[in-house]
Amino acid sequence: MSEALSFRFDVDGDDFTCAGQASVQVKKNLRRLGLPPELIRRVSIAMYEGEINMVIHAGGGQAEVRVEPDAIEIILEDHGPGIADIEQAMQAGFSTAPDSIRSLGFGAGMGLPNMKRYTDHMEIESTVGVGTRITMRVNLDG
Repeated sequence: MSEALSFRFDVDGDDFTCAGQASVQVKKNLRRLGLPPELIRRVSIAMYEGEINMVIHAGGGQAEVRVEPDAIEIILEDHGPGIADIEQAMQAGFSTAPDSIRSLGFGAGMGLPNMKRYTDHMEIESTVGVGTRITMRVNLDG
């Protein structure tokens, strides 16, 4: 692959019936490109966790997936409340999701840790009251 491809998605907020649609579409697109199943799985999991976080915490946002010659880059951006303490938010099990979300089976505090676990690089930029931008990379060379 010599040129980068880019896929963009709007993630609807507060609508769990649509949550995950972008990651499903990305999975289909990456399969069509003939990428390895394990790489597709890692990208799909990271993307799904990010989508769910945008729905739960930020009222939605935008997702962009770039297929580059050496990596898949996922950029998730929202205009939600921002993350006050990124270090705390990265701790497995920490969650600010309300009980109404937890009763649906979401908000267990594993979103950000799983995003980091399934990617080779993850960077979080967040400003309280402005929003959050998460950039993740999954290297094509394993």
